[in-house]
Amino acid sequence: MKSLTKYDTDLFYRLYKLTQKRDCRSIVWLSKTGDGYLYLVIGMLLWAFEPEHGELFLYTALMAYALELPIYVLLKKMFKRPRPCDFLMNLTAHVTPSDKFSLPSGHTAAATLMACIVAHYYPPFTLLAYSWAALIGLSRVLLGVHYPSDVVAGSLLGVTIATLSISILG
Repeated sequence: MKSLTKYDTDLFYRLYKLTQKRDCRSIVWLSKTGDGYLYLVIGMLLWAFEPEHGELFLYTALMAYALELPIYVLLKKMFKRPRPCDFLMNLTAHVTPSDKFSLPSGHTAAATLMACIVAHYYPPFTLLAYSWAALIGLSRVLLGVHYPSDVVAGSLLGVTIATLSISILG
């Protein structure tokens, strides 16, 4: 019977192979939309121009990120899982990772957290927000810096922290 790690690695290779010897600029661009700057811009624009939920959206997001970031860093240091680009043979990532460990995916955690908050305050944008978050997670695997399970863990972290923040402020 195959182990979960073996399935995870096999799925990683299958997805990563799709990007080998290809121009990955669009995937890199997509991944960069999850770097965090966009979240601040969205929050500030809503705070400034959307009187019904904008202020509460911004405060909920700020609280959520203030909770998520230290937990994310703690989990990275606790698990110390090497990134696939550093661990697997004959593999080069399409981007330079921001740190040395892969579990959980911070980009995915942040994108999922934002998607949950957007979905709560602005339900018509639910499908768009969750689709974008899923694509952020997929981009991290395609770029060679995360295993699929890192993305799942990041999603779970994002949902958990967003749900907590919404229950407190929303």
